[in-house]
Amino acid sequence: MKFLSPKIKHFLVLLAKIIIVAGAFYFIYNQLVHNEQLNWSDFKKIVVEKQSFWPIFILLVLTFLNRFMEILKWQNLIQLVRKISVWESTQQVLSAITVAIFTPNGIGEYAGKALYYDKKDSGKVVFLNLICNGIQMILSITIGFLGLLYLNAHYKIIGWTKVLIIVGVISLLITIISFTKKITIKGYSFQLLLNKINEIPKAIHQKNIFLAICRYLCFSHQYIILYRMFDVDTPYLLLMSAITSVYLLSSSLPTFQVFDFAVKGSVAVFMLGILGINEWIVIFISTMIWLLNIVIPVSIGSIFVFKYKPQWKS
Repeated sequence: MKFLSPKIKHFLVLLAKIIIVAGAFYFIYNQLVHNEQLNWSDFKKIVVEKQSFWPIFILLVLTFLNRFMEILKWQNLIQLVRKISVWESTQQVLSAITVAIFTPNGIGEYAGKALYYDKKDSGKVVFLNLICNGIQMILSITIGFLGLLYLNAHYKIIGWTKVLIIVGVISLLITIISFTKKITIKGYSFQLLLNKINEIPKAIHQKNIFLAICRYLCFSHQYIILYRMFDVDTPYLLLMSAITSVYLLSSSLPTFQVFDFAVKGSVAVFMLGILGINEWIVIFISTMIWLLNIVIPVSIGSIFVFKYKPQWKS
């Protein structure tokens, strides 16, 4: 962009900001208005009649902590590039979420965060964001798989022979990766990735894992509270295993964040339907989680997108 005048650069940046923010709110509005499964009058009735104010308060606290854990994770990892405050981390995380709402599986988040750093550090910023998201994915897969096994033990969703085949395939893939990790493709290899990961101090890794576990507990218990508000009395471990299974299965599907509730809702209808939970309740709660964890952060992140000032550094 060196051949463009400063005025044109600022105009293009402003135009990009308007497109991102307007597009984000259009998609959100469109999904809320045309979602026939949402019945806010019934939800209001539940809140007022049962006086569920304490559960709602706890739900809001967990919503805040869910995103705050992510902010602390980013602050912890990005110190390898430069030290930033919690406030700076908040701006970068929420801005990146807003940008990512248009992209499949939130890959726009990587570019959103990289914009806050010099171009020479872009590769490292993207790598650290990969570590930040990677630990969350590993937790979702591990805990989700255990939840799926627990659920299968009670309802026999698939035969144990198939479970053993799945475990065998996973073990085979891990073995293949371990034997081929030194194979280089265009200068990159799995071994190189492992070396880069090992270069990060253990203290940073440990904090990253701890915060990731805390975040997982926060957003999974958002579901628990909402289902209890709707008088779902399924035993805790069974309900939690179904919730973790939903996250495992839905995370393997390509999707846009703006449609996240639809994907998770569809998977949840199947998994929680096994427990005999009403389909309307499942879809409504999936949408509520989307509102709390995506819509609210994107709304705040939109402010930071408008406040963003390019550094124009090479």
